Amino acid sequence: MSIQAFTIAIPQGTLDDLLVRLSQTRWPDQVEGASWEYGTNLDYLKELADYWQHEFDWRAQETRLNQFAQFRADIDGLGIHFIHERGKGPNPLPIILTHGWPSSFFEMLKIIPLLTDPARYGGDPADAFDVVVPSLPGFGFSDRPRERGWQLPKTAELWARLMRNELGYQRFAAAGGDFNCGPSIALSARYEPSMLAKRES
Repeated sequence: MSIQAFTIAIPQGTLDDLLVRLSQTRWPDQVEGASWEYGTNLDYLKELADYWQHEFDWRAQETRLNQFAQFRADIDGLGIHFIHERGKGPNPLPIILTHGWPSSFFEMLKIIPLLTDPARYGGDPADAFDVVVPSLPGFGFSDRPRERGWQLPKTAELWARLMRNELGYQRFAAAGGDFNCGPSIALSARYEPSMLAKRES
């Protein structure tokens, strides 16, 4: 397993292609007077597409995302993207946070500063965490598995190897959101000696 620093840098051609696709959208019909009864409201969808085409600034978001320390780990040939932010406290507790489905590591960004630097928000520095937020296989900037049978216990195995073998955390906590509380449960079941705590929501 090897870890390399990672920076998000989407090619401009990819962004240009997206704008072209948005401009060439073929809109479906909508039942007269319908709002959301038969799916996404057409007026709302058009407003959203217009925002993406004319207002959304991907480069600004890219800069925001790159403020976090990001890496990719090669685990048995599968590249796993993750954020690793160190806690600002005397003895930060390691924790791995698993995002939900269908979502991404982005949903965890707001809580990372709260966990790594609680003193900044009126908390106790002794409550700081070392936060690891991986992208699930096939999500975000992680590689897509090429074989069948990729289930939550296998993801838990990846997380355990990332935390223990590469990052050196022999004991750590875990938390997961909605469907993907599964890896946290599997971690506690299969790697109980390493688990300090788990949280599902």
